[in-house]
Amino acid sequence: MKKYLADRTALIDASGIRKIFNLAASMKDPVNFSIGQPDFDVPEPLKQIAIDAIKHGKNKYTQTGGEPALCAKIAEKITAQFGWKNPSVLFASGVSGGLLLAFMSLINPGDEVIIPDPYFVMYKHLVNLLGGKCVFIDTYPDFRLHPEKIADKITDKTKIIVVNSPCNPTGAVYSESELKALAEIAAKKEILILSDEIYDKFCYDAPFPSIASIYPNTILMKGFSKSYAMTGWRLAYVAVPQHLKSIIEEMTKIQQYTFVCAPSPFQQAALAALDYDISDLIAGYKTKRDLMYNGLKDKFEIVKPAGAFYAFLKSPKGSGTEFVEKAIKNNVLIIPGNVFSEKDTHFRLCYTTTEDKIKKGVEILRKLA
Repeated sequence: MKKYLADRTALIDASGIRKIFNLAASMKDPVNFSIGQPDFDVPEPLKQIAIDAIKHGKNKYTQTGGEPALCAKIAEKITAQFGWKNPSVLFASGVSGGLLLAFMSLINPGDEVIIPDPYFVMYKHLVNLLGGKCVFIDTYPDFRLHPEKIADKITDKTKIIVVNSPCNPTGAVYSESELKALAEIAAKKEILILSDEIYDKFCYDAPFPSIASIYPNTILMKGFSKSYAMTGWRLAYVAVPQHLKSIIEEMTKIQQYTFVCAPSPFQQAALAALDYDISDLIAGYKTKRDLMYNGLKDKFEIVKPAGAFYAFLKSPKGSGTEFVEKAIKNNVLIIPGNVFSEKDTHFRLCYTTTEDKIKKGVEILRKLA
């Protein structure tokens, strides 16, 4: 039979997370620790703004980079927060969309992208699809940033260093001192840092530090999916300082031929969300974190997550995949660590569910350990 598929399709596998997501739909009332989305809904006032936008005809294309008023407001907030003068902003279809546009704009075949391991699943596959080379930095067992390890891996082909803090899947939040050390390393060769800050509002034990306030050659990505429970709305933004504006210009050009624009009526809700206080919704996740951590810390090797809403636990015996199979047979859905890592020693647990479900899941996992 004639071969039709492009060779690049063999470079990626179907998402292990989505496989579990599909499995959950066929199970009866599982304890679902798998999918990374909040268990609260979009706040009612923001829903109403989106509904009103739809009713009042805000359903057509926006400008490719986003509604001008929205982009201007984001730029204003970034200037106030990080001191960037006249930042360039692109509104994207989720941070995932922003990542694709950024990598397409920046990565040539053979370019190296440094990625701390464990990592968000998309980084690896997008780099591979574009012919780049992933250079993984082993952060086990503490999941810290380890700038000295990154320094050892930098070559003349290094194009980007990816920073994801708070981190999916580990829940690690990198300290200001770690970020400053990384900035000094990157500055020696003017390497770009791509900072994925989708979980910036989920930071439980200390204020969130961003490398955008430290290092000028930063591509900043933030979004609304996690903080405002808008995972299905696909809303995020990418920003760079003025001297990197050509990156946003090229990303916008590629968006013209891919996503066209982010969903139009939801951009109206995003404009309001920038001033909407969701701290009361997020506060409950510290309680959930503590409930999960305290229930499992004596049975598993676990680093207490400081942010996001995940924990990355070491399998008590055997591979992470083997433990996940055992958990699923006991009606608990978790994700094997090799989805997020070059190793298969851990599993990811997401605690965005009710406290009762967390207690039930903890009890089952303790027995399995």
